[in-house]
Amino acid sequence: MSIRYVVSKRVFGFDEKKAEKFVAESRTLGMIEFDELCEEVTKVGLVPRGAVKFVLDALIDTLKLNINKGFSVQLGDFGCFRPGIQAKSQDKLEDVTASTICRRKIIFTPGTIFLDMLKSASLTRMASGNTAISGGTTPDPDQGGDGGIEDDPLG
Repeated sequence: MSIRYVVSKRVFGFDEKKAEKFVAESRTLGMIEFDELCEEVTKVGLVPRGAVKFVLDALIDTLKLNINKGFSVQLGDFGCFRPGIQAKSQDKLEDVTASTICRRKIIFTPGTIFLDMLKSASLTRMASGNTAISGGTTPDPDQGGDGGIEDDPLG
């Protein structure tokens, strides 16, 4: 696997300096739609397409039901889904209310299958238009590369 990235210019800081820096930003080649995913699972798993779609739809419905109840849902080595929030900080305890929550989200924590995959991933810098500037690079811990995993695998 290769993780593709582009280099973007960012403005950091809210002071008068407005320091401009450059940062690597991951890029994908596109999106695999649900129907295409079902077709691929059918080919790999030798299970009828209708059965694959039924099971995946049921999984999604069950995830939604349990997350709505407030549970985290562990899918073995695949990973864990849990409800989460993003909130604005307040100076005083009594100022923290439901109105300070600005975003609700589903947090996915990858399991060992994906973490192991990331550890061995190479990195490829992309030019505009999703073309590689240089060949895939292997992770080099001496150059800050650790196979794509940072301190927080959720980024």
